[in-house]
Amino acid sequence: MVFESYGLEKYYESFNESVTYVLKPNKYRPPKSNEVNVGAKMHTDKNLFSILSQNQMNGLEVQIKDDEWMAVEFPPSSFFLMATDVFMAWSNGRIKALRHRVVMNGQEDRYSIALFSFKKGIVEIPEELVDEDHPPRFKSFDNYKFIEFYVKNPPPYHDERVIELFCGN
Repeated sequence: MVFESYGLEKYYESFNESVTYVLKPNKYRPPKSNEVNVGAKMHTDKNLFSILSQNQMNGLEVQIKDDEWMAVEFPPSSFFLMATDVFMAWSNGRIKALRHRVVMNGQEDRYSIALFSFKKGIVEIPEELVDEDHPPRFKSFDNYKFIEFYVKNPPPYHDERVIELFCGN
């Protein structure tokens, strides 16, 4: 749908062939009495895009404004697709990376499963997404080198600005 909406159908096959995936199960335990209720702090994902599914216990929240969070309620057997830092760079900033976190309330473990995609080779902005009104915001880069940069650089780099520090123009 993204390729069609931006007139990028010619890139779909090669893009699809250059993506690899990692499936990761997640378990969040309930907070102890002296802990805050955050199971995962606010972050954006560093891969190409993320697909999440969770058990019947909600907890995923997405940031919709600077200080406003919205709980995501999953219908049974559903999936939630999130745009990430790499997808934001590929789209020249037209698609924003989704800030999200996991908040744990209650006394039960929360389980989810995430499918993370990664772009093999170089991530480049399609020429159709660059024009006078949309100059290139990011240089071409390697998804895995970006993750390496993220891991090697301690906070405050662990936020949505890390992609701009790594490859921003």
